[in-house]
Amino acid sequence: MPSSPSDLTVLQVLPALVSGGVERGTLEIAEAIIRAGGRALVASAGGPLVAPLEALGARHITLPLRSKSPLGILRNAGALAGLVRAEGVRILHARSRAPAWSALLAAGRTGAHFVTTYHGTYNENFPGKRLYNSVMARGERVIAISSFIAGHIRERHGTGPERIRVIPRGVDPALFDPAAVAPARLEALRAAWQVLPGRPVILLPARLTRWKGQGVLVEAMTQVPEAVALLVGGGNEAFRAALRARIATLGLTDRVHLVGHAEDMPAALLLADIVVHASTDPEAFGRTVIEAQAMARPVIAADLGAPRETVQQGVTGWRVTPGDPAALAAALRAALEMPAEARAAIGARARAHVMTRYTTRAMQDATLDVYRELA
Repeated sequence: MPSSPSDLTVLQVLPALVSGGVERGTLEIAEAIIRAGGRALVASAGGPLVAPLEALGARHITLPLRSKSPLGILRNAGALAGLVRAEGVRILHARSRAPAWSALLAAGRTGAHFVTTYHGTYNENFPGKRLYNSVMARGERVIAISSFIAGHIRERHGTGPERIRVIPRGVDPALFDPAAVAPARLEALRAAWQVLPGRPVILLPARLTRWKGQGVLVEAMTQVPEAVALLVGGGNEAFRAALRARIATLGLTDRVHLVGHAEDMPAALLLADIVVHASTDPEAFGRTVIEAQAMARPVIAADLGAPRETVQQGVTGWRVTPGDPAALAAALRAALEMPAEARAAIGARARAHVMTRYTTRAMQDATLDVYRELA
């Protein structure tokens, strides 16, 4: 086993390097491994994040790890085992189910340690799905991205607490820093999204899909006069069309806007008076909640899943009944009626809370500690 950090060689496996929390976490951990003097390898089917990964000093190996077929999983297991032997890999870290099965088999053949990160609740909508999902609970160490997910792992798979490590997702405090956003960035967004100065701004950042709750906010806006709501994010085009139709039916076209993807999320969050999380299914973590709080924005979140951990009721924000437009509207009105200084105090407490518990560096260091436990 390695005798120093420089001997630590970690191979992370996932389906592809496109975009999303799993992929961002992969790059963040690769960066931490390299900073600690180790070697970071990533195997996936490739994608636009390969170049940024390699710019960090990591090595990418292209394998068809999207495959869910038994034959594909077996072939990938053989390829991973060969890679483990050739590169002296000590830790195989799996971040998704099909690649995890290949990595589990490869670890068994080579003696490499097997670590998983359990990123979601994973549905069980057909026979055998629980068995398929269970690979994410079979690591020597199972990283849960929230206490909510840790409880889910214990209940669903019977995994002992001695193998589970709760490591929340993190935010970059230099990138998500209100003081680092120049006024010109705010004005550029205000102009692009046609937000008039002086109107309260409510922002919901999430991909467009029904369970993220954009429809709940649209309904709530009928009870929140004067304010403007910005739905930030791309996604399902049929759902976008349905939202537009509902917005028109409710007479909200001048106050609710679907603005699409935002390249400058720190500025987008800072533009808001209130940030909303309205998911109707439990979030495994919900990184946009801590990003908003890092920007000192008060958050109103649905009271389920991991936001119960990240939003302190009445201290750093508020939690409301999921899927209830009236409850969301009441919370929005109460927040907007508060003196600006009181909202600013909540935002300041929110940022302080995130800086204490939910930074990228804290997540990286805790993951390195897991590797060192095993290696």
